[in-house]
Amino acid sequence: MGQVNYQAIDVDNHYYEPLDAFTRHLDKRFRRRGVQMFSDGRHTQAIIGDRVNRFIPNPTFDPIILPGCLDLLFRGEIPEGVNPSSLMKVEKLQLRPEYQRREARVAVLDSQGLATIVMFPTFGCGVEEALKDDIEATMASLHAFNRWLDEDWGFDRPDRRVLAVPMISLADPQEAIREIDFVLARGARLVHVRPAPVPGIPKSRSLGHRSHDPVWARLAEAGVPVAFHLGDSGYLKIAAMWGGKETFEPFSVPPDPLDKILVDDRAIHDTMASLIVHGVFDRHPALRVASIENGSEWVHRLAKRLKKLANQHPRAFPNDPVDTLREHVWVSPYYEEDLVLLAEKIGVDRILFGSDWPHGEGLESPLSFTAELAGFTEPDTRKIMHDNALSFLGITMSSAA
Repeated sequence: MGQVNYQAIDVDNHYYEPLDAFTRHLDKRFRRRGVQMFSDGRHTQAIIGDRVNRFIPNPTFDPIILPGCLDLLFRGEIPEGVNPSSLMKVEKLQLRPEYQRREARVAVLDSQGLATIVMFPTFGCGVEEALKDDIEATMASLHAFNRWLDEDWGFDRPDRRVLAVPMISLADPQEAIREIDFVLARGARLVHVRPAPVPGIPKSRSLGHRSHDPVWARLAEAGVPVAFHLGDSGYLKIAAMWGGKETFEPFSVPPDPLDKILVDDRAIHDTMASLIVHGVFDRHPALRVASIENGSEWVHRLAKRLKKLANQHPRAFPNDPVDTLREHVWVSPYYEEDLVLLAEKIGVDRILFGSDWPHGEGLESPLSFTAELAGFTEPDTRKIMHDNALSFLGITMSSAA
């Protein structure tokens, strides 16, 4: 399971949304333009916009995959002769109330050795891409979702055991500011922005476009960081150029292995590049961001490219862009990656522990992450498992020590 002599802070946990997460508080004007759930008595499907959405093929989450059962698949260590599909194990959702109820979730944290968890959506990570052509419905749907999230989980409560992360779309810059003020007034400690170009009319925009400066300025002023969590970033359009499927349906169709090579961590690489190259951190030096569940291989490629670009165009960078990366960006890597090499590139102070619990591709026991830290000293292990999260979040928690 893993042992440390303090309670850790896990920055990558998930809940499984109920069917009304996006509709309970949705303005009735958008009932047919946002997320809709339809059931024929046997199967439930999500309709988003005007089409069936298969980002999550079974939005009831019943049955649900067992935590960590796909570990060997994601490590690339499936024993010879073992069918990868045989690794999939499921159970009834009703057996795990901690997946949908805050009180039940808090009750398991002590047994897991965790002081605090940062919680992200499961179904919700596919909604903004599905609504990208309807900006009004996007903003209304995420506002409804954030109201549900605060109601059921709470952005931040006095015990500080669960930090639920509201989702923010920048598609309408003015509405984005209003939504940020809404969630900050309710205690949000960080916000979740999709790692993708910002949808817009007539065309999409960089996250570094100056129209988004009021958003970054508001967050920097409030000391509230931004998390970019893996989701549907629309990058399968690249795979479609090579004959692949354009829509992200991770569990409903056999994957084309080429998609993984073509897309992989390209979205988070480009997201961080847009922020650095287009000067967001130069204009907003107090802003902090993190990459969650996107791996860390992109860090090495981006640093190499930034260094070369700065040499070619020195006037474009008032500050060294690699230093900017190391100063402003925290990374929660995949546990199976070379974490010592990551520390050499970005600094041990910028590595965050995340287990992806209770997803099947995550860790069965969150603290087993410590088994991947054999190359680190005990003080550096504590930084990764605990201290760095406090630095990123900008909070103190004596109860977590």
